[in-house]
Parts: sequence; C-alpha cells; structure tokens
Amino acid sequence: MDPSGNSIIFIQRDEPTDLEYGGSKQLQGLARVLDNARILREFKHDDRAAYRALNSGLRRHGDSAPAVERALALAVLIEVSTALEELERVPEWGAGLRQLTLTNEERRQVESAVADPTLIEPWMPTAP
Repeated sequence: MDPSGNSIIFIQRDEPTDLEYGGSKQLQGLARVLDNARILREFKHDDRAAYRALNSGLRRHGDSAPAVERALALAVLIEVSTALEELERVPEWGAGLRQLTLTNEERRQVESAVADPTLIEPWMPTAP
C-alpha cells in the first residue's frame, strides 16, 4: 500500500476460482452489511465509510436481523465511533446492546469482533 492508500493485490494464476473478493454474495441483510464494514475497516482502513454502512444497515435491516447480528453491529458502531471521536450516539447504541439477549457463545462472538472489548464491556448484556 502506498502513502495515498492505493494498494495492489497479487493473485496466483492457479488460484481456485470459487474465491470471492469484496465480500460474500451469499450473505443477506445485516450480515452482508457487517461483512462490508469489516472490509472497509480492515482492508481499506476507512472507519468513516464503515460507520456510515453500519449506521444505515442497522436502520434498514436491524428489525429483521438475529440478535447476535444486531449486537455485532452495535458493538462495532461503538468501537468505530470511539475511533472517530464521535461519541454522541454511543449511549443510545449501548442501551440497544444491553437490551439484547445473547448466549455465552454469542457474547464471546461479539467481544471478539472488536479490537478493544473494554469499550463495549459496560454495555454488554448479562448472560441468561
């Protein structure tokens, strides 16, 4: 990657043809939004675009998404907002996160989705 953010990806010629670049086309709804936000953050280093994608995707697909996907979106929104120093909606997202019912495995999944789990710790719901 150069200083302007341009990157070059080398692909092996005999690479399997079933690989998908830029996110899975099989994902739908909030799962697809989460995958897109992951790509924006990890590969494009664009927290602002990830924030917009998650915020919009949560409004559009949040009501129909499973609780663990909503929790993942809220947790990543809290983390991205903190990185961008835009904290005004963090209490709202934290309250939404706290209201969700998650299993212990789902809690671990949400905690592992963020780089700093201490950011979401005060908002994590207790296990049933």
